[in-house]
Amino acid sequence: MRKITDNTEYPGYLLKCQEKLLLDSGKVISDFQVAYQTYGNLNDDKDNAILICHALTGDQFPAEESPITKKKGWWDLMVGPNRPIDTNKYFVICSNVLGGCVGTTGPNDINPETNKIYGPDFPTITIRDMVKVQKILVDKLGISKLLSVVGGSMGAMQVLQWAATYPESLKSIISIAGSLKHSAQNIAFDEAGRQSIMLDPNWDNGRYPEKNQKPENGLSVARMIAHITYLSEKAFQNKFGRNLQEKKDLSFGFGIDFQVESYLHHQGRSFVDRFDANSYLYMTRAMDYFDVSAEIQHNQDKIIKNGIRFLVLSFTSDWLFPTKESKEIVSVLNSIGSNVSFAEVVSDRGHDSFLLDEPQFFKVCDGFLKGIR
Repeated sequence: MRKITDNTEYPGYLLKCQEKLLLDSGKVISDFQVAYQTYGNLNDDKDNAILICHALTGDQFPAEESPITKKKGWWDLMVGPNRPIDTNKYFVICSNVLGGCVGTTGPNDINPETNKIYGPDFPTITIRDMVKVQKILVDKLGISKLLSVVGGSMGAMQVLQWAATYPESLKSIISIAGSLKHSAQNIAFDEAGRQSIMLDPNWDNGRYPEKNQKPENGLSVARMIAHITYLSEKAFQNKFGRNLQEKKDLSFGFGIDFQVESYLHHQGRSFVDRFDANSYLYMTRAMDYFDVSAEIQHNQDKIIKNGIRFLVLSFTSDWLFPTKESKEIVSVLNSIGSNVSFAEVVSDRGHDSFLLDEPQFFKVCDGFLKGIR
C-alpha cells in the first residue's frame, strides 16, 4: 500500500510505502517512506512536472526558506517564480534520496524488522536504488511522463540513471557538473571522508544513535575535505588568499591563523548540526558505485524511441567533475544517436558554480526548458 500524508516533521509530504523494496545489492528494505516537497501547480494534462535531484548534502528544499538551515533553499536562484525553473509554469518535485537524513528512509531510521535504528545494518544502496524510489513517488503522483529531470553533481548521476532506466517516463534531462561514472580521484576523496568518520571513537561502528552521541569530529573533517573539492584554486585565492584571521601576526602554533582555515572549520561545524554521519557513508558509497555507461548503451533503442532531449552542462573551473567527463557523457549519447546539447559555462568558482549566481548557466537552462514540448 502506498499513501501520501502531510509531513509532520518538515514542510511538505511523505509517501509511505508498506511494501518490500528490492535493492541492487539483493537486500530488501521493508515499509519505507519518501519525504518530498513540491512547488507550483500540476496542470490538467499533468505534463508540466520537473523532478529535481539533489546533490550529496542537499535535501528536498531547493527553493524558498529551508526549514533545516533557516536560509534560502540550496537552489533558490534556480527554482521559483520567474527563475529558470519557473514555478509559475512548472510543477516542481524534489524528494530526499533513499539513505538520506531529512525524512526519507535511511540508516538513522527504525528497522521494522527489529524495531531498532538501522545504523550499520542499513543495506548498501546505489544511485539506481535512489531513482527507483523516485519513480515510485512520481507514479503515485499520477505523472506518466516528466517534462524534465534536473540535477547537479550527485543529482546529475540520478538524472542520467533516470534516462537509462526509465526512458519512457521523461521528455528531457539536464545533467549539470556530472559524469557517467565516479572517477578514481573522487572515490579517493570519498574514502578519506569516510575514514575520518569511522576513525572517530564516537562513530562506534555505526551504533552511535543508540548511545545518543555523534562522531562530530570525524563528520566535520569529512565535510572540510569535501568542501575543498567544491571550490577552485582561484576561488580560494580570491576569497581568502593568505589573509590572517582576526590577527596581525602568526601564532607559531596549530590554532587557526588563516581565514581559509576558519572558513573550513565553520563549514565542518555547521554541517554536523544538519547531517547524519551514517547517511554520509552510504551516500558517498552509492556515488562510488555509480557507472551508468553500459546501461545507456544497453537501453539505447528505448532512449531513441522516446525522443529524450539531453542538455549536458559543465563549468570551466570544476576540477571535481571536469568538463572532460561531461564530454564523455555527450560522446556516449551521440554514439547512440541521441538529441544532445552541450554547454561549458565559463566560471572561476569551481564545482559549486551550479549553486551560485551564474547568469550564463541560468540562460542556457531556461532556453532549453522553453524548447521542450
